Amino acid sequence: MNYKLIHDMFVLGTPIAEKILRPIVVYIFLIVGFRLSGKRELAQLNPLDLVVLLTISNTVQNAIIGDDNTVTGGVLGASTLLVVNHVVVRFLYSHKRLDQVVEGRPSVLIDGGMIQRKRLRNELITLGELEAAAHKQGFASIDEIDRAVLDPGGNISFVAKSPTLDAKQHDEIMTELRRISTALEALRS
Repeated sequence: MNYKLIHDMFVLGTPIAEKILRPIVVYIFLIVGFRLSGKRELAQLNPLDLVVLLTISNTVQNAIIGDDNTVTGGVLGASTLLVVNHVVVRFLYSHKRLDQVVEGRPSVLIDGGMIQRKRLRNELITLGELEAAAHKQGFASIDEIDRAVLDPGGNISFVAKSPTLDAKQHDEIMTELRRISTALEALRS
């Protein structure tokens, strides 16, 4: 059996404390970085955002594992990230104010049917991206929307104007069908 192979795969080249501390520091840096970059980075990814995320993952890899390329070091680093994330999520769940600081607050992008252009600029969302998100949720036009909110997780929720264009058309069709039905009943009698 090749002991050098086993040694190279599993014996850590750096202290365990360093292997645990490195992912924690990178985790905190990424949380702060994504918080400062805005909600849009989380769910409204365009190709440039995706390239940045992939590059970041490659860039911080060495910061997490250091010079140690052992399986044990990789498993320890990944385990540390998973545990830290679990602890942070659990902690934030029971501390709503701190959760709002870390996650951010919702941003109203359309209010009362009026597009909030300043907020769109602040969130770096173009009108085209807002329209595309509305189309994905079944709206034919921004004109049908009463309210749109960008959630801290990056999703945009839309509320239709009352009544919607579809509802108006449905009501008109139903009224016309009732009129036709009444006319047919009158002809039959």
